[in-house]
Amino acid sequence: MSNKDFYTDLAFQSKKDDWGTPHDLFNKLNEIHNFDLDVCASDHNAKCKNYYTVQDNALLQEWKGTCFMNPPYGKNTKLWIKKAYEESCKGSKVVCLLPARTDTSYWHDYVFKYGKIEFLRGRLKFVMEGKSNPAPFPSAIVIFGENN
Repeated sequence: MSNKDFYTDLAFQSKKDDWGTPHDLFNKLNEIHNFDLDVCASDHNAKCKNYYTVQDNALLQEWKGTCFMNPPYGKNTKLWIKKAYEESCKGSKVVCLLPARTDTSYWHDYVFKYGKIEFLRGRLKFVMEGKSNPAPFPSAIVIFGENN
């Protein structure tokens, strides 16, 4: 896949939406939060022993404990953010890796109001098909459940 195809796919609702979280970033977050559940995973990119795949439809499941979420980046991202917030209201902590699209409705409706935000410096390199590819957008870590 060329860089142009990668940028187009990642930035504009590609057919592929399971962009692998950079290992170093996940490991640092896991050291801090000790994750119980990866809510947006596949069998080949799960970061936790316990995880939900597309077939499990995590939007319909309960999220328990400390959860990691790198959601599909597309038109349904808002549904994932809403679910993360709702699960945090039930007692779970959800640590989200998100594109820093601060102009979107979900940032205004949920992230700014209820999340603890840490903007990441530089551009992440997502793991795809064994290769690292730089994101065409800035990213942030958003935590729901620590300050709701």
